[in-house]
This record gives sequence, structure tokens and C-alpha cells, in this order.
Amino acid sequence: MADTTLPAVRRFLRARSIAIVGVSRDPKHFSRMLFRDLRKRGLPVVPVNPRASEIEGIPAAKSVPEGTEAVLVMTPAAATLAVCEDAIAAGAEKLWMYRAIGHGAVDHSAAERCREAGMEVVEGHCPYMFLEDTAWIHRLHGGLMKLTGKYPQQSQTEN
Repeated sequence: MADTTLPAVRRFLRARSIAIVGVSRDPKHFSRMLFRDLRKRGLPVVPVNPRASEIEGIPAAKSVPEGTEAVLVMTPAAATLAVCEDAIAAGAEKLWMYRAIGHGAVDHSAAERCREAGMEVVEGHCPYMFLEDTAWIHRLHGGLMKLTGKYPQQSQTEN
């Protein structure tokens, strides 16, 4: 398993298109809050939910749109491999498996499949920990990850 680095996180957040797979139809769900907040920050996000026609007024894709640069996976881990295969088929270059507490969307074998296909993978972590001006709870989460040594490090070979 490759360690996630800060440069990989930064490259993901600078992507020209980000599909968020697993955005809930429930407006109070965490995935909706994150989707809404990333849009407000100007990130080019597209919701992916095969059971929704729209999310927050944006047409929802049924699968990862062709040509998407980055994919944020917010599904249960059991669905992650299928999402990875969809992302590979769509030509995605980067994939982030969301995780806050528990396993989240992280599936190590799916991560290896993506790497074998040439994708850069962020395994775990919550995007809020890496955004400026986030709520105190997200800063606390990041701080605890730093204290435990689980926060992504700056790689010596990447920028």
C-alpha cells in the first residue's frame, strides 16, 4: 500500500473536474454537505448517483462522466471496486477514497487496481482536513491525525 502524500492531496483538489460518487439524495447527509461546500469554494464538482436526477440543482450523472479528471468515492467500501472500474473506464487520473471514521470507502485492493491502471490514489482522509477556513471539528480531526502520525506527509520526491 502506498502512503498518501500532501502533494497528491493538493493535485486532487486542483483537478479541472471532480466527480463525487455517492452523493446522497438526503440534503442533510454529510456527502451533500461536502458537495455543497466544495461547490461554494469553486471546485468543479459533478454529483454521481444512479438513483438521483439532480443534486442541489445540478444534474446527477449515473456513472463517472467520460473525461473526468478526479473521482471522490463516498460509497461504502463494498462498492469501491466497481466505482474504481467505472473511473478507469472514464479515463480518470486521480481517485480519492473518502474516510473519516471506520473504513469509509477505502478498499486497498481497489486502490492497487487503480494504481495499476496509472491513477494517483488518495487512500482515506476527509477532504475538509485539507481545505482552508474549515469548521473547528475538521481542523481538530486533522490535528489528531498529525498527533497520531496518520496525516499525509510532504514527500521528498514530489511537489
